[in-house]
Order: sequence, then C-alpha cells, then structure tokens
Amino acid sequence: MQPIEAWTMIPFGIMLLMIAVLPLIAGKFWESNRNKLLCTLILAVPTAIYLICAGFGHELSHQVLGDYIPFIILLLALFVVTGGIMIKGDIEASPLTNALILGLGFILASFMGTTGAAMLLIRPLLEINKQRTHKTHTVLFFIAMVANAGGVLTPLGDPPLFLLYLRGAPFIWFSELLPEWLFTGAILLVIYAIWDSIMIKKEPLRARKADLIEHSPIRIKGRFNFALIIVILLSVIFLNQQYIPAMGRTDSFFLVRYLREIVLCGVIFLSLHFTPQQLRKANKFSFEPILEVAIIFIGIFVTMTPALMFLREHAGSLGLTKPWQFYYSTGMLSSFLDNSPTAVAFHSVATGLYPTSLPGFVAGIPPTLLKAISLGAVFFGAMTYIGNGPNFMVKAIAEQYGVKMPGFFGYIGKFSLIVLLPVFILTQIIFL
Repeated sequence: MQPIEAWTMIPFGIMLLMIAVLPLIAGKFWESNRNKLLCTLILAVPTAIYLICAGFGHELSHQVLGDYIPFIILLLALFVVTGGIMIKGDIEASPLTNALILGLGFILASFMGTTGAAMLLIRPLLEINKQRTHKTHTVLFFIAMVANAGGVLTPLGDPPLFLLYLRGAPFIWFSELLPEWLFTGAILLVIYAIWDSIMIKKEPLRARKADLIEHSPIRIKGRFNFALIIVILLSVIFLNQQYIPAMGRTDSFFLVRYLREIVLCGVIFLSLHFTPQQLRKANKFSFEPILEVAIIFIGIFVTMTPALMFLREHAGSLGLTKPWQFYYSTGMLSSFLDNSPTAVAFHSVATGLYPTSLPGFVAGIPPTLLKAISLGAVFFGAMTYIGNGPNFMVKAIAEQYGVKMPGFFGYIGKFSLIVLLPVFILTQIIFL
C-alpha cells in the first residue's frame, strides 16, 4: 500500500483553521448550521473519495464507524440528560458559596462531562450573583475549572479523553490522574477564593444589601435524569471490549458491536420522554448546539484520517519523545484548535514512536505519554474561548445575564496567561 502524502493533511488544517477563525471574522455566517455543513462537506467529501480510491477505506471506516458514531452518541446522551435537569434559586453570593459551586462543578465535570456540568451550573451561579457588580472573575474561573480542568478523571469528562478511551485506554486508568486533578483544582480554587474575597469588599453597599435580602430556596427539577447519568457512566465502564470481547470484533453482529451506543440511545429516549417539556423550555434547551457539534466533528473525523496516518508514519522525525514535550505540544494546539483532534493527533505520534505495544503500555503507548496528552488536552482547553466547546457557550450565557466578559485577546492577556498558565506549568514541573 502506498504511503500517505503530506498534502493530504491540508483539508484537516483548513478545517481546524476554519473552526478557530471564522467565529471571529465571520460570526454571522458561521452561526448558521447550514453554512457549517456546507463548509464541512466541501472538505470532507473529496477527502473521503481520495481515501477510498487510494485503498485507505478501512482507515476511513474506522474513524467514522469506530470513533465518530460512539463519540457523537455519548455527547448527545450527556447533552439531552443534563438538559433535563434544572437548578433554580438565589442564596447569598459569598466567596464561600461561589467557591462551593465551583468546587462542585469541578467534581461533576468528570462524571457528567464538562459541557453538562457547565450548562447545569452556570445559570444558577449567575442567578445567585445577579445582585453583585463584580462577577466577571467568577465566570472566568468557572470556564477554567468546570468547563475544562475538572473533566480529567473519566472518559465522560471531556471529548478527547473519550476518544483516547476508544483507542484502548481503560475507563479506570484515568483515575490515575487524580493527583494532578486535585492539585490543579485546589490551586485554582484557592486563587479564586482570595480573588473573590477581595472583590466582594469592593461591592457597593446597595448591592451587598440586595444580595442579603433577595433570597429564594434552591430547587432541583428533573431529578430522574441523575439516574440516567449513572446509567451512562456504567455503560461506558462495562459495555466495551474489555468486558465483552465480541464488541471489538469486526465480524460481530451489529447489535453486539454497538451495544453501548444502543443503550445510550435508550437513555436519550427515556430522558426526552419522561422529562416535562416545560422544564426543557425553561432551560432554553434545543438541539442546535449538539447538531453544530455533529456537523463540525464529521468533518474533523474524515479530514483527520490522512493526518493521523501521516503522523504515525513520520512520528520519529518530529522530535517529540518526552512527556513534557507532549504535554506542551498538545496543550499549545488545544488552546487554539479543538482539543479532541489534537489529543488524537498526538496519540498517533506516540504510537508511531512505539509501533509495538509493550507490557505496561496503555492504549499502545507509555502511560507517561498518555498522561501528558490527556492533561495537556483538557487543561489547556481553558486557555482561550475556542479551546473547548463549553467556553463560548458559558461566555454567551454570562453576557445574556449582563456580565461584561473580556474579548478573545483580553481573556488570554488578563486571565489565562497570568492565572492559568503558571498553574499548568507548576503541574507539569511537579508531576511530569
């Protein structure tokens, strides 16, 4: 079979640049899912035709059937289920209250996904802080902790980890990232608590009085969906080829190979059927965001196929061998491109360095490299608004509530470079 040519990576590069740049320079055009689909098809269809004609159809099939379908169904299940839970109420917006919400979101992110945890808690957090005038910093730390760094402990936490799980990393392996998760979360929470304690003293007396007077009890609706989150968690843990070997065989019956996805589709149906529609309406739930993800990622998965093949074949010439190199390389690209394809790309580089899986390897590579790739992809997704999907969603919701959020470069210069990057560097120095 002929080697893959370097030029075949061009559609993938264009796809990633399009995702990063078009929201900034052509926002109205990019808002339309129809326009996203058109751009995706222009890049994905020729790539797919080339791969099939060049004899790489099996690689394309693996990307679409083995990765994309499980990936998008899991995201859909988490999206639908968390969209059926609503938390309402208004209590005192003290530094302790806000820190507890951030800490809770940080924990939940690993078990219901960064997107799910962010969408569940951002509105209650803003509602609790509505009387305060200084709350931008609270949203920024929420993006860093809940929408990104908290999702390290399980494949449910962040899409790049689920893709690494599909490539052979056991579900329980990600729990080995607990020390890094605890350290990073604790440092960020302490910094936030100090920052918020300073900012609350700058609040006008009128705002502080209003915050103390205007209260309503915390209420949770759609509790049934919490049980469905447990079903999703158990499905990902136990419905895989580790426990059911037939799921990993290409000659297995369709219902066996996609047993996990079938169960998740059942979860989606149950959530939609039993959650009152007025609750979803109050939550401003719609399928537009997940449709956007499905459109963009089919383009990513198709155009990524030749890029992954090329990286595997030329891994030795890239000069990446040490964990810290993989950590910062993955992190740098995850900051400005989507962190899911970035993690997969560097996993391919690592597998290219080790064509034969040795005892102790995880997902075909040394565990230290897998740890570096996982942490770099998840943590550094918080460095910009475009590093991870929930970032822009949280920003948009905060602005709907009247919070003045910094622009793209303001976020980087005033927050991520001076707060997040030092914490991430310290994490690397200590643990990698």
